[in-house]
Amino acid sequence: MDFGGSDYRLPDEPIVIVKTAAKLFETAPSSGLRVTWLGHSTLLIEIDGSRLLVDPVWGERTSPFTWMGPERFFAPPLALEDLPDLDGVIISHDHYDHLDYPTVRRMRDLDVPWIVPLGVGAHLERWGLPRERIVELDWWESTRVKDLTITCTPARHFSGRAVLFTDQNATLWAGWALNGPTHRVFYSGDTAMQDEFIEIGEKLGPFDLTLIESGAYNALWADVHLGPEQAVRAHQLVRGRVMLPVHWGLFNLALHGWTEPIERILAAAKLAGVKVVMPPPGGTVEPETAGEVTPWWPTRPWETGAAAPVQSSAVDHLMADETLSKLKPINTHESTDP
Repeated sequence: MDFGGSDYRLPDEPIVIVKTAAKLFETAPSSGLRVTWLGHSTLLIEIDGSRLLVDPVWGERTSPFTWMGPERFFAPPLALEDLPDLDGVIISHDHYDHLDYPTVRRMRDLDVPWIVPLGVGAHLERWGLPRERIVELDWWESTRVKDLTITCTPARHFSGRAVLFTDQNATLWAGWALNGPTHRVFYSGDTAMQDEFIEIGEKLGPFDLTLIESGAYNALWADVHLGPEQAVRAHQLVRGRVMLPVHWGLFNLALHGWTEPIERILAAAKLAGVKVVMPPPGGTVEPETAGEVTPWWPTRPWETGAAAPVQSSAVDHLMADETLSKLKPINTHESTDP
């Protein structure tokens, strides 16, 4: 079914992906921080001796149905059975493109903690995960995994999986801060612009790497999603050093072209002086040693931020340069303990 929008919402040629080899994970990252992007918001994060899987989606569709709904643009770059040993799984919220029933069912025997926002554990229990392996957190609550402190952070979004929306906002949605002995990573989850980004940066930052939701936006959805330009500003507000844009490139979830999010991110980041890394699907990156972005996506027409702006309500002050000037500098030495 076509609801209009860009003529380039779907790839018209195969997407270049990296077939992630399981042996890659036999050697720890030399820098202590490495991220593998598996498409959309599925991420494998190796940080200070811990290995975490974020929002795992190996299913074919982001839909309550097996026969309709957005399909993957490409097969998973890493087979689920080739996952390395994990120390935990993190879920941001219960929408289908972040909490995938087929994937959870295949992973339910994995003996690691599943760290989720309040209420999401009920889904996991219903799908066969033992309650003792589920850690539910409210905003600003933390848990420990090895030497890592994992903090549930506020987000401006919504939740619900029922076809008739009878369960809307029954569970919490969140971002996550990972604070290790040496490195820090922030994952935004799905969110619109919010004042809490400043508080996150003050309490838990600065971050060596941010993983910011950058795709599936529309002016009408500006209070539940960021859009590229606000994503770059969110990175700055949480005091990030390097940004990896996520939540794009795998599913057709909006009306913009499929390459538009990254094109607008790069344009906004250049103006803001923000360093961006963007490996191809299945690719890995160590932010401390990453070079310039080499486009692996095709050149297709896209709308600029000026032509199709996305701005959340009540955030004019956050988009003002004066706000940035008041933030603590990111090169300040601070303890990694939140």
